[in-house]
Amino acid sequence: MRKSSFLVSCQNRPMLPTSARLLRLLSLLQAHRDWTGPELARRLEVSTRTIRNDVERLRELGYPVDATTGRTGGYRLGAGAALPPLLLDDDEAVAVAVGLRSAASGTVGGIEETSVRALAKLEQVLPSRLRHRVRTLAQAVVPVPGAGPTVAAEVLTAIATAIRDHQRLRFDYADHGGAVTRRDTEPHRLVHTGRRWYLVAWDLDRDDWRTFRVDRTIPRIPTGPRFVPREPPDPDIAGYVTRGAGAAMWQHRARVRLHAPAAAVAGRITPAMGTLTPLDDAHCEFRTGADTLPVLAVYLGFLDVDFDVLDPPELVAHLRALGERYLRAAAPTPVGWTGPSPPPP
Repeated sequence: MRKSSFLVSCQNRPMLPTSARLLRLLSLLQAHRDWTGPELARRLEVSTRTIRNDVERLRELGYPVDATTGRTGGYRLGAGAALPPLLLDDDEAVAVAVGLRSAASGTVGGIEETSVRALAKLEQVLPSRLRHRVRTLAQAVVPVPGAGPTVAAEVLTAIATAIRDHQRLRFDYADHGGAVTRRDTEPHRLVHTGRRWYLVAWDLDRDDWRTFRVDRTIPRIPTGPRFVPREPPDPDIAGYVTRGAGAAMWQHRARVRLHAPAAAVAGRITPAMGTLTPLDDAHCEFRTGADTLPVLAVYLGFLDVDFDVLDPPELVAHLRALGERYLRAAAPTPVGWTGPSPPPP
């Protein structure tokens, strides 16, 4: 991985003279939460005594490097009064620049202007080869304005911190009807679907996994005690949220028997459309839903297989009316007829 010849800093102090090894040590401390002395010595090809001396030099330069003793002891870059220079490789620098461009028009409220300022600082110090990559990507991508509600940056930060530190999170939560309840959770992951932010967490009062819309959440700080993380409800957390969020907003639900094996149609069904259950070698059950019956009809037509609607009856009636309309549209048009559709018989 090529290392960019620049530092990103939130300080105005001049860079003090330092060795390439110190810069490499600082980069390693930023890339990994904990390092043992022997691990750092192997990576830098020096002795553990040299590592101790270099750590002391970093402290003299103002970088808070914490150290612990014992069998599991090691080094960690701690929090200080100022942000130390960030060493980024080429791909990391491009990723940060692209992320800042997205954040400037994204769904995290209150950081748009800050993102623009940070992007301006970053692009000023980017090598020309990286500025070209970032600008090429920006010119090729046309963003679609987000339609979902915005979320305050401090709310996302509070939740992300609780997830990182494995601390219980208490918050006030407003449901679909506006009723507010207090929730006590073990937060697991934040998921962004492109329209909304969701929190996947273990609800202690309900003794089960729950998905919460973050824009309806007001965290209570300070957070609670630490907890031991549980096995997630699904290895595919993004799919878990997509399926649950989509189903929660459905106004109409349907059960349909497809005249095809599940494997034959699985590639045409996204998590947001519904789920498949094999019935036998030639049939499977499709559970789906949508805001309207016409959307349900589109889903079924998209599958391009024969099917039987098991439920609800109103979907059967809608498909019958839709089929009659399609038959009329497919009827031959008499010679000389100039109207929008064939005349009645």
